[in-house]
Amino acid sequence: MDAVGMHLSMSDDDRLAQLLGVAALAAHDALTRALTAGETRTAILVHLSAHPGGSAEALRQVLGLSQPATVRAVDGLVRDGLLERDRGADRRSYDLRPTPAGRRAARRALAARGEALRPFVAGLDASGREALGAGLEALVAGLAEDRAGALHTCRLCDRGTCCAEPGCPLQHTAA
Repeated sequence: MDAVGMHLSMSDDDRLAQLLGVAALAAHDALTRALTAGETRTAILVHLSAHPGGSAEALRQVLGLSQPATVRAVDGLVRDGLLERDRGADRRSYDLRPTPAGRRAARRALAARGEALRPFVAGLDASGREALGAGLEALVAGLAEDRAGALHTCRLCDRGTCCAEPGCPLQHTAA
């Protein structure tokens, strides 16, 4: 079957899923290039800038990583002067907070993220942007059912941009 024949046999949902997959992969590639410190390190700094004082266990859940992988990433950021540990609620835990350098690194990463993704919408006219915006609002709103899922989904979100009017579609990311 040629490409035209395959296209004609696809349902509208299949085509939308295909287009979403292509766009998602291209966006992922652009983000990977933009996040030079790596996704995990960047997500830690971005998340803790928005929610300072979290524990390593809470951070592990946001990242979806194992406990040892989370501890290694945190240790590296502490060693690099981007995170600090404060005493937690008990002797075995620590509250994690980005240092001023860590907050600056998070802001730079979010700016790079925005620059990497802006070209994906640059070619759209006003009605295309409006339609894409409405579709993405609905799509994102269904990506998580609870706060933990929303925090994982939004681990690289620019909270300042997303929480401005009309607000985050995943309202349970707010404290």
